[in-house]
Amino acid sequence: MPRFFVDTPLAAAGEFSLPPGAARHVQVLRLQPGDALTLFDGSGPEWQAEVTAMGRSEVRVKLLAASQPQRELACAVTLAVVMPANDRMDFLVEKATELGAAVLQPLMSERSVLRLTGDRADKKRAHWQGVAVAAAEQSGRTVPMQVEPVQTLAAWLAALPPAGADEWRGLLSPRAAAPWAPLKQPRAVFLSGPEGGLSDAEEDTARARGFAAVTLGPRVLRADTAPLAVLSAIGLS
Repeated sequence: MPRFFVDTPLAAAGEFSLPPGAARHVQVLRLQPGDALTLFDGSGPEWQAEVTAMGRSEVRVKLLAASQPQRELACAVTLAVVMPANDRMDFLVEKATELGAAVLQPLMSERSVLRLTGDRADKKRAHWQGVAVAAAEQSGRTVPMQVEPVQTLAAWLAALPPAGADEWRGLLSPRAAAPWAPLKQPRAVFLSGPEGGLSDAEEDTARARGFAAVTLGPRVLRADTAPLAVLSAIGLS
C-alpha cells in the first residue's frame, strides 16, 4: 500500500487535501477515488486513508483508522557524524533512517573535507531532512529521523550537557582498545569521525565530555560505514 508523510497534524484532519508533495506522489502513482493509502505525520501513529477525489492539482483523502506500530529501536540513538564528502552523506542519512536512528547531528572537525556554513548549510540540512522523510516512507517508520543543524565538533561538544544515568556516550575510534558492547541504557550518542579519524585533541575533548572510546573490530571502517554498523548491531541485539 502506498505510504506518505504529510507535514500537518492528522489527528483532527478528517477529510482534507494532501499537501503538494504527497499529492504529486499520489498523482504519479495514478491512484483513483476509493484507493487506499497510509499516511503519517511524524508524531507516532499512522493512518489508513482513502482517496476521495482527484483533481489536476488537488488530491483529497479521508482518514479511516489510526494505529500505533512499534518500529523504533529500543534505544533512542543519536549519531553525531563528521560529514563525509560527495554523495556519501545522502547515503548515510538514508540508511541511518532505515536502521532506526532518532537524530543525526552533522559535524565539521579539524580533518573535515566537507565544510558548510550559512545558507549552504541550511539548504543541505533541508535536503537531508527530505532524504530522511523519504526513507521513513519506504521503511515503515512513523517518526522520521531528525537532522540537526550543521555545527563544528568543538561547538557541539562544548554545548553538550552532562550525560544522565539513562544515556551512554560512545566515541567510535580506530585507536580504541575496548570493544563496543550491547547497550543497557534507553538513550545513546555515538560520535563518529571523518576518514582518518578525529585528532588526538578532539578525542581527548570528547572523553572529557563523557564519551567512552570503543572499537568495532580489527578492520578499519569508512566514515559512512561505522555508524551504520553500530545501528545494525543495536537493531539485532
